[in-house]
Amino acid sequence: NYRKHQEGDFSHEMSGSRIECLNKLGFEWNVNENKGGRRYEQWDQRYEELVTYVKEFGHARVSLKSPENQQLAIWVNNQRFRFRKFQNGNSSSRITEKRLELLNKVGFEWNIKGTQEDQWE
Repeated sequence: NYRKHQEGDFSHEMSGSRIECLNKLGFEWNVNENKGGRRYEQWDQRYEELVTYVKEFGHARVSLKSPENQQLAIWVNNQRFRFRKFQNGNSSSRITEKRLELLNKVGFEWNIKGTQEDQWE
């Protein structure tokens, strides 16, 4: 209901006053995105792996064919998929402005045109 409220859909039972009361109590709306949440830790861990990869290879095009970087390659491809969802206005993309900023900071390539993403070495 909170997400619907944030998106401007007021056809649910969560009133603005309830949201305000919960905010005053310090209610955590995005438990999967907070620093103590597992998803946040996993994202941070993969991001740090990407930073290391970029320092070593000079780019963020992680190959799916590389066994030692396969999990990172899957994560990189997932970030591109989530970005496309985000661009299309899909609120389930699970990508945030902060994450976009961090990925852009390391030269992340959102679109690999004219190539297969899994062909990079």
